[in-house]
Amino acid sequence: MALKDYSDEFKADAVALYESTPGATYKGIAADLGVNRATLREWVLRDRERRGGTAAAVMQAAGHGAAVSPSDPDERVRRLEARVAELEASERKLATERDILRKAAKYFRRDELVTSRFQFVDDHRATYEVKRLCQVLDVNRSSYYKWLAGAQARAARHRDDQVLAGEIRKVHSESGGAYGSPRVTAELREKGHVVNEKRVARVMRTHSVTGIRLRRRVRTTVPDPSTTPVADLFQRDFTAPEPGRKYMGDITYLPLAGGKFLYLATVLDCFSRKVVGWSIADHMRTGLVADALRMAGSTRGSLDGAVFHSDHGAQYGSRAYASLCDGLGVTRSMGAVGTSADNAACESFHASLKRETLQGDPDYGDADTCRRTVFAWLTRYNTRRRHSANGHLSPDEYERRHHAARLTLAA
Repeated sequence: MALKDYSDEFKADAVALYESTPGATYKGIAADLGVNRATLREWVLRDRERRGGTAAAVMQAAGHGAAVSPSDPDERVRRLEARVAELEASERKLATERDILRKAAKYFRRDELVTSRFQFVDDHRATYEVKRLCQVLDVNRSSYYKWLAGAQARAARHRDDQVLAGEIRKVHSESGGAYGSPRVTAELREKGHVVNEKRVARVMRTHSVTGIRLRRRVRTTVPDPSTTPVADLFQRDFTAPEPGRKYMGDITYLPLAGGKFLYLATVLDCFSRKVVGWSIADHMRTGLVADALRMAGSTRGSLDGAVFHSDHGAQYGSRAYASLCDGLGVTRSMGAVGTSADNAACESFHASLKRETLQGDPDYGDADTCRRTVFAWLTRYNTRRRHSANGHLSPDEYERRHHAARLTLAA
């Protein structure tokens, strides 16, 4: 069933998702979130009112306010003609901006985004005013002219980098493709090249020359040896005959720019794989998993009599979490230490989440973007994303049909 009592955090995330989605409609976002359209609209208007406007002002700004028209027909015509001229000028401006952005799209696919914008301005300055180009692309004109003045120096540096790239490839090939920038730099210096590691790393990155390295794994399962052992009641059976009987949960990391992380704890119903609870925080303390379980209780109405399965992480084995489970009537189950297969369904879910939200990017950017992206995916996962375990039905639709079938049998 859908949530009835929405938390303040859920409402704030829903409003942020609506406000940050280009071309968003109440109907579309509400369908993704599984909430009523009028409810979402009320949240958005309240948020706008809280931030300095009023609902009436918002409606008037959207074109719903009644304006008093002048009684003199000539005056009315004059005003209408002025308004038409204003709209036509605005349309011409928008058309120019659309044309600029359409042509600039290929430049934005490059790694050095600001430099690519400068290059676009330079390539199209004969067609459009430099001032308009800089305004549309959100770059500083003085910075553009400074970039333009350094063109000769950049060209010389580019030629030198091309020569260095050839030497780097030679060293890299001789090492069997194993050397990264520190060892390549040392090898080049031994050959008599005067070069620093930062430059070598930059040239290697530009020319896609990489050494062999192990990806740093972020450890989210840290067992606590002092906790009381908990039996594995699942035995790798991640199915359930009906909703609300068996749940599973885990923690995963969400990479941010600069090597930072947020952490996501989830609770899934084994029957439909619906995400009934989740929590995002910048820590992995017990409160993270406790908040996710509390949300699951709010979603389902009650967890009494259910079994919850997790790994042997210290958060799930803590006394505080055990006490919370006891209070909610939940029986705990834990897989073996160091055996990921004992919680494979949750790990697979988290892998899908990151694969579909990151789409090959190394991180989510900042924390706010990460929260909005993951929130949108989780809610859409429940309401719209088709799941192979459900016969390619969404978790919500799968449960709805299950409840409908039970009512039919009962009748």
